[in-house]
Amino acid sequence: MKKLKLWTGVLLGLGVVLLMIQAKDNPLDLYQNWLPKNVHFAEEPTPVEIPDVRERLDRELLVNANWHSNTFLMIKRANRAFPVMEPILKQFGIPDDFKYLAVIESGLVNVVSPAGARGIWQFMPETAKMYGLEVNNQVDERYHLQKSTEAACKYLLDAKKKYGNWTLAAASYNAGMQGIQNRLDQQKSLNYYDLHLGEETSRYVFRIIAMKEVMENAHKYGYRLSPQELYYQPSVETIKVTESIPSLVDFAIQNGMNYKELKLLNPWLREDKLIVSNNKSYEIAVLKNKL
Repeated sequence: MKKLKLWTGVLLGLGVVLLMIQAKDNPLDLYQNWLPKNVHFAEEPTPVEIPDVRERLDRELLVNANWHSNTFLMIKRANRAFPVMEPILKQFGIPDDFKYLAVIESGLVNVVSPAGARGIWQFMPETAKMYGLEVNNQVDERYHLQKSTEAACKYLLDAKKKYGNWTLAAASYNAGMQGIQNRLDQQKSLNYYDLHLGEETSRYVFRIIAMKEVMENAHKYGYRLSPQELYYQPSVETIKVTESIPSLVDFAIQNGMNYKELKLLNPWLREDKLIVSNNKSYEIAVLKNKL
């Protein structure tokens, strides 16, 4: 028993020493100053000299830098999603930072919120339709990454026009344009960082900034992944469909795939068939050179 206790003590001691050695060179050291010297969102300064602003950003950095499983997944998924999103944001003149809005909205996967928002950009049905997405039982373009990114860009351009800055535009993505406008009017303010907001919206922009900081400086925060560990979008080509497809299972097989592969590439197809009305067409992604 004494020997067991002795060896237990030795092992615990070695563990502490190893942790101390690791902490010496580990950017996740508890005593590290997390905040970067200059913080910006969409090239708009974040006033970290204001105590509560500094504290709110510090919280989100600590949470996301230390939430290892989640942050590893975000980095892996970003390698698949960002190459699709980035050129669309650029095309519409939306700052590249907004891709991190999608990160905090959905984790870059097609989730469903308790309120009924869907897809990577988390559109509610009516808002999705307002910005040109088709939403019905058989086709739901909230699950179409390219088209939903375009719709998000249109929304953000409208919000930027309304508020005059990108920070409030981002906050409105969470609280709605009218919701943010009501708070601005009630509190006689023009600045997101001066508003007293509910918990979710109060954290919203800071969560975007924190994910941007951690994901763009992954090594600084202890995240090291090889290219082989990242997720990739397979090579695809599109087939223009102008006639109804009675069986998407048969369509997949005819194009050298199985049904699962077809659905993974086209999550916006919500049924196992596709009815195409007159003067309507769809582009369905299929694996390139699979035949």
